[in-house]
This record gives sequence, structure tokens and C-alpha cells, in this order.
Amino acid sequence: MGLVVQKYGGSSVADAEGIKRVAKRIVEAKKNGNQVVVVVSAMGDTTDELIDLAEQVSPMPTGREFDMLLTAGERISMALLAMAIKNLGHEAQSFTGSQAGVITDSVHNKARIIDVTPGRIRTALDEGNIAIVAGFQGVSQDSKDITTLGRGGSDTTAVALAAALDAEVCEIYTDVDGVFTADPRVVKKARKIDWISFEDMLELAASGSKVLLHRCVEYARRYNIPIHVRSSFSGLQGTWVSNEPQGDQKVEQAIISGVAHDTSEAKVTVVGVPDKPGEAASIFRAIADAEINIDMVVQNVSAAATGLTDISFTLPKTEGRKAIDALEKAKSVIGFESLRYDDQIGKISLVGAGMKTNPGVTAAFFEALSDARVNIELISTSEIRISVVTRADDVPEAVRAVHTAFGLDSDSDEAVVYGGTGR
Repeated sequence: MGLVVQKYGGSSVADAEGIKRVAKRIVEAKKNGNQVVVVVSAMGDTTDELIDLAEQVSPMPTGREFDMLLTAGERISMALLAMAIKNLGHEAQSFTGSQAGVITDSVHNKARIIDVTPGRIRTALDEGNIAIVAGFQGVSQDSKDITTLGRGGSDTTAVALAAALDAEVCEIYTDVDGVFTADPRVVKKARKIDWISFEDMLELAASGSKVLLHRCVEYARRYNIPIHVRSSFSGLQGTWVSNEPQGDQKVEQAIISGVAHDTSEAKVTVVGVPDKPGEAASIFRAIADAEINIDMVVQNVSAAATGLTDISFTLPKTEGRKAIDALEKAKSVIGFESLRYDDQIGKISLVGAGMKTNPGVTAAFFEALSDARVNIELISTSEIRISVVTRADDVPEAVRAVHTAFGLDSDSDEAVVYGGTGR
């Protein structure tokens, strides 16, 4: 008997019919001889609706009570799903994140998992039950308060439970048939990938691909948990994410795995920074002390006449105001002239492990953007990724142009998006 962890996103359990459809799939896995643990997100747009409600009550809802509110969504869906499974003649028990043993740090709204102690889950499985766990949540190791894990938290919950329970696979069910060479909402001819390495998936996730979040993939790589990304709306095979190909999948990986894009970032430019040792350190220390994660960083060549330079970096739009405030407070120490903030940008990234040994990839990438008349503002590279920042309005056309230029377009049926959110 194998142990399988399944995760269902909000679009999969958006309504009563969706919950009943998911329940049938779970029961089928149980009938196939597996022990089954299910991690479930809140129904549809429930979390967004709760956030809107909180903002109507309080202009800046944060902290303990905000987490207490948001975790209600998953508790509703887990209980309803357990009821639907019981109606099909199988026993199911639902558990909150804390009951499932998901232990986190004390950072509200974006807590990180410290440990998973799934004693009650193991007991439920030993008794022949299906275990339903509320995703996106845990309990603080120090304060014992309820915490939420932030964006993609349910995926991370699922992989963490799979690791703690030594599961054979973690199945992530969403509203597309797997991981595609680009977002099928933007590129209709995007092609489904049968297998992708953890390394390439991490780069795609970090570059804006929303099917799997970076934290989830990193956790899976650390504990070597194979992930199978599938649609809950079809019975098709999805995409395997692992160290090695599964079964008869191709051993030799393609040069390019895919094209990712991200329009959730903003750009901050620190203008007139003295070009001397320690200045960049002061800027990024101020950002780090404000607990802000940054992405791309570019420093211009300093002007000979003034000895001043500009430093630009990208960060989540949601952190923009906090970053500007932090830099303004440190202005007397750093000594820059002014700050510029731009939230109308987008990032396009080309990802593939084969890029390392194939000359001409960089040239073809920039030629495709040039032919599409897309202007580039920032450039960042790694061994398996090239990323550029452009105007947000140029992103869809840029993604399609690069996708076509590298022969990634499918010559068969167009990709199907069963839901509307990608989660």
C-alpha cells in the first residue's frame, strides 16, 4: 500500500459540484489501494473575499486576527470535502493545520514551516480513514497562535506533509493539465511538459510561473519528493517534477524548458549614489532590515564628472511603499539624491538547463524581443535563465514572440484552462 498526498486548489473546490467531483477522485485513489492524505485550499475566491471584508473593517488588517480570519476559508472546504467523501461510503477526518502538526515560526501572514509532526494524521490513516488537511496554515512554535503561510501556502503544506509522511508522490491538482512552456492564458499554443527537473522548475517558479510556487518546489527538492502536477478537471497525465524522469519519460532534457513572466513586481531606482565601497551595502541593509525580498539588481557605470551612479532593483509591488519609506529614513547615511518608483513593469524569463551548452540562445532571445519591438530596461542572467524587465503592456507580446522564436509552440491542440485563476 502506497501513501499519496493530494492537494486541490481553490478552483477545484469552488462550489458544491466541484467538491463532489474532487471527492470521487479521492475515493478512487483510496480504492486503488493507497493511503490518501488530502490538502485543500479555500473555495474559489473565498480568501480574496475575506481580505476585502477585513479591509472594509480595518484599513490595514495584519497580524494575529487577520490570520485567524483567513484560515476560516480552508476550514470550510476541508469539512465539506470530508462530508462529501463520507457520502460516498468512505471514512474521512478533517484537520486544521495545527491539528495536522504543521509547526511554523511566529511571522504572521507569511510564516515558514519549521517542522511537521503528523501524529494525528498517521493515526487516522492507520484506522483506514482518508485525512483531509487545511492548507495554507499552521501554528507558531513559540506563541501557539494560528499562522498563515502566504501565497502558495497550500502547495507548501502538501509537500511538507508528503515529506513528513514519506509519501511516494505529492499530487498537485489545479485547473490546467500540468506545467506548460508558458502560461496558457497568454500563449494559446503553449505545450505541456511531461517531465521537468527541480532545478528548472525552481527557476520558472522564481520567474513568475504560477502553477507551482518557489517555496513548494524548494521543499520538494530538499526532501526529494516527486511532484505530479495535474488537472482535477480531467484524467490526463500531468507534469512530473523530480530529480530524475519518471517511467518512460525522455531522459535528455530540451534546451529550453519554458518562458515565464511576472507582472507583480515594481522597480526602485536609487539616483545619485556615491560610487564608493559600502554604499550598495547600506542600501540593501536598509531593505533587508525592513524584511523585503528583492529580485533583480543593476548598477550603472558612474559618471566620471560627478562620481555618482544609479542602482535599480525589483521587488514585489506590495512591498514598494515599505521600501521607499525605509530608504528615505536611511537617506542621510547613504547620501543618494532621489528615489524613483515604477510599478508598471513586467519580467520575462527564458529558462532551460540546456542553455549552458548551446551558443546563440542569448542572441536569439534578444532578437525575438527586438523583432517584437519590445524595449528592455534591466537584464539579469544565471546559468539556466535569462530575465529582462520591460513595460508591463509589452509582456504578453514579448512572451509570445520568445515562445515562438524557440520553437516551443504546440502544433496540435491548444492548451486548455479549465478554471479562471490558475490556482
